[in-house]
Amino acid sequence: MNRAGGSQARWTGKPATVGASGDAPINYREALAWLYSLQRFGIKLGLENIRRLLDELSRSGGLQSAASSAIALPWKVIHVAGTNGKGSVCAMIDSICRAQGYRTGLFTSPHLITFRERIRVNGEMGSKRTVADGLTTIRNLVADWDPHPTFFEVTTALALKCFSEAKLDLVVLETGIGGRLDATNAIQSDVSVITQIEFDHKEWLGNTLAEIASEKAGIIKRRIPVVAAAQRPEAEKIIRARAADCEAPLEFVNESYDRSPIALRGQHQKQNAAVAIAALRAAKIDVDKSKIERGLASINWPARFQKWDDRTIIDGAHNPAAARVLVETWREVFGDQKATLILAILSDKDLRGICEAFAPIADSVILPRIRSARAAAPEDLAKVISTITPPLPYSIAPTVDEALNVACAKANPILITGSLHFAGEVLAHLRGEPAAFEECAQ
Repeated sequence: MNRAGGSQARWTGKPATVGASGDAPINYREALAWLYSLQRFGIKLGLENIRRLLDELSRSGGLQSAASSAIALPWKVIHVAGTNGKGSVCAMIDSICRAQGYRTGLFTSPHLITFRERIRVNGEMGSKRTVADGLTTIRNLVADWDPHPTFFEVTTALALKCFSEAKLDLVVLETGIGGRLDATNAIQSDVSVITQIEFDHKEWLGNTLAEIASEKAGIIKRRIPVVAAAQRPEAEKIIRARAADCEAPLEFVNESYDRSPIALRGQHQKQNAAVAIAALRAAKIDVDKSKIERGLASINWPARFQKWDDRTIIDGAHNPAAARVLVETWREVFGDQKATLILAILSDKDLRGICEAFAPIADSVILPRIRSARAAAPEDLAKVISTITPPLPYSIAPTVDEALNVACAKANPILITGSLHFAGEVLAHLRGEPAAFEECAQ
């Protein structure tokens, strides 16, 4: 693959053309207010709307359409699905490629503090003006659509529009939910990557591991290479069958990367690194060993066993499998020391499974009331924790700040976890920045 080279200056993007309606551009606050208002449409899995949206955008010359079921783009595309680890794998691929000198686009979700985290060009978030201009164009384009595009469909289209305005070598796309009907699956990829598949989003993906795996494996495309992490037998069977049906070369990565330090802690991140490297090779992206080492050592991927200070860890584990991995990593770092656990979980998650997974390393639990409307009430979490054997001491805090004050008064190291949304709120609080949900009010 040829390197684009060029300036490393901060990416700001080109001014967007206002849509056919002729409406004036909206500012960043107004743009996000409009985008977040689309959450009223909920989650609608399917590809018809995103294909229509990308096709309409392509008519301006920003995207290139192909006469096929997927949109072809002028860069290498690595598409990543899975339950746990997919964001870390995306970040690793991006960091390695930038260390090699490639110019990259990275699309991930959710964001922690600012919406702009979701769309990065060569490691940098776009400016507020770029986001506002892009959303102005899309808003005007879809004003009278029925069905109206969802939050994630618009965000995906915005990312691709931003990428089209930059000189890139490759783009890394992380799925939102599932894979088969995820908006990112409208794009033709050069390699399909599937990280560990576990139980999550059952209401959308199915109640069995095989059903969930079938949705995740839906990103596999005809004769496009597939790289997969080691899986449970039920998931592996589904992936193998899908790859065979699509005549897609398939590689399962069972080893870990141990040649050099990785900025992200935990044995599971060594496994993720091996998957990332295999994906680059499958996509025929040339990288030197020294650049792999540099890229893995310099990843900045917050809320993944993030060490805030000598005694405080922040992690976004939000399902039982991720919680169990976090417990393993905690023991790798802290040994037998137990944690003061500050815990907040979204209400649609497996509350009991997550609490039971964390119980062995918790000395006590603090349950703060957080600002996300999706969060489980602390009282509901308290009911779950009160039934765990042996019983765990717990308390309810009215705010994140109060929870941190209570935890700091204890002698144990502190683990803040349960949700990426919660991790983002805590990071925003600690940094003195507005949290993601406050951006619209700025």
